Amino acid sequence: METNAHFARKDILGLEDLSAEEILTVLDVARSFREVSEREVKKVPTLRGQTVINLFYEPSTRTRTSFELAAKRLSADVVNFTVSESSAVKGETLIDTARNIESMHSDIIVVRHPVSGAPQLLARAVKSSVINAGDGAHEHPSQGLLDLFTIKEHKGKFEGIKVLIVGDISHSRVARSDIYGMTKLGIEVTVCGPPTFIPVEIGKMGVRVTCDFDEALAETDVIMMLRIQKERQHGGLYPSVKEYARFFGLNRDRLSRAKSDVLIMHPGPVNRGVEISPEIADCTQSLILEQVSNGVAVRMALLYLLSRGAYGKAAH
Repeated sequence: METNAHFARKDILGLEDLSAEEILTVLDVARSFREVSEREVKKVPTLRGQTVINLFYEPSTRTRTSFELAAKRLSADVVNFTVSESSAVKGETLIDTARNIESMHSDIIVVRHPVSGAPQLLARAVKSSVINAGDGAHEHPSQGLLDLFTIKEHKGKFEGIKVLIVGDISHSRVARSDIYGMTKLGIEVTVCGPPTFIPVEIGKMGVRVTCDFDEALAETDVIMMLRIQKERQHGGLYPSVKEYARFFGLNRDRLSRAKSDVLIMHPGPVNRGVEISPEIADCTQSLILEQVSNGVAVRMALLYLLSRGAYGKAAH
C-alpha cells in the first residue's frame, strides 16, 4: 500500500473513519518524529504559532500528558483546560465551552469526554481541528494508532499477524479503535473475555470471538490486555476480581503456553494482579512503557498532519 497519500482531514475522530492508507501515513510521519524525543534538545519549530487546547472532561494521565508533550515538542502553545475549574461546572455546554475557546483563536482542540459521540458533535460546531482523545466506550484513535506503530516496530509487518485482545471488550474504546485499525491493515484479531464482556455482534467487525484464554494463546503473536472498566459498568458482569484473574488474567503459568516471542501490550492504567501479574507487566516481552513512549511520536504526527493539511511536507 502506498503511504504518500494526501492527508486533508480536518479532524481525527476515529479509526473507523480512516482508510488503511491514511493510517499508514500517520505511522510513517510518527516514525520521523520519534527521533525528536531522543535528542538532547527535544523540540522542533514545526507548529510555532499554533495553539493546542487539551479539553478533558475525564481524568487522564498518559493521554493528556502525551498530547501536551507532543504539542510542546512541536513548539505549539498549549493550554490544559481543567473542567472542574471551568464554567462547565456552572452548566455551560460542551459546544459553548468549545466556541468560547475557539474565539481565542485555538487551532486544534484535543477532547476527551464520557459521552460517546461528543467529539463528533464538537467537530461539526467549531472551525478548529478536533482530535478525539477518547469518547465514552466508542473510540480512542490515537491509542489505536500507537498500538499499531508499536506492533510494526517489533513485527515488521501487519499482514498475517495474530493479535489477541483480552478483557472488557464491551466497554473498551481502545478495543474498538484497535479492531478498526488492525483489521484494515490485515491483522487477524481475536477477542477474549467473559461472555458478559463481549458485545453481541462484535463478530461483524471481522474478529474471532472466544471465551477460552488458554486455547487462544497458542498461535498468538501479540497479547493486548485490557483492564475492567468499572466506571462504565452497572455491576453483576463477573463474580469477583479473584475469579476474573483466575480465568482471564495473564500470569507466568499462562504465558508459558504462548509462543516464545509473543509480545505483551496494555493501554493502561494497569491493574496489577487482576488482568496481568506484576512480573509479567515488567518482563522483557512487555511493551507497555514503549507504548507510552511511542504515543508521543504518534500524537506529534497527528498534530502535524492536521495543522498542515497534507502529507509530504518536511516533518522537521
